[in-house]
Amino acid sequence: MKRITAIIKPFKLEDVREALSKVGVNGMTVIEVKGFGRQKGHTELYRGAEYVVDFLPKVKLEIAVRDEAVDECIEAILAAAQTGKIGDGKIFIEDLERVIRIRTGEEGPEAL
Repeated sequence: MKRITAIIKPFKLEDVREALSKVGVNGMTVIEVKGFGRQKGHTELYRGAEYVVDFLPKVKLEIAVRDEAVDECIEAILAAAQTGKIGDGKIFIEDLERVIRIRTGEEGPEAL
C-alpha cells in the first residue's frame, strides 16, 4: 500500500477530485496549506502599500491506495492539476506499513 501526497493549486482541487474518482479512488484527505518552491511568492499592492506574500495558498491531498493503483492515480493527478505554469505542485509517494480501519478493525488493503 502507498500514500500519495499531492500539493496542488487550490482552484484545481475539484478537477483532481473528479479525476481520482474516475479511477476508483473513494476517499482522500484535503488540507489547506501555504508554501513556496521555485515560485518564491509575489508582491501585492494593498491600500497603496506594497507587501511581499512569501507563502502561497496550496491544497495538500493525502490518498491511501493499493500498490497496483499508484500509477493510475498519479496519471490522473498530473492530467487534472497541470497548468503548465510554475507552482503547479508536487506529488510524493510513500510506503504504508500498516493501515487499520477504526470502525471495524480491518487491516491492510481491506481497510482502504
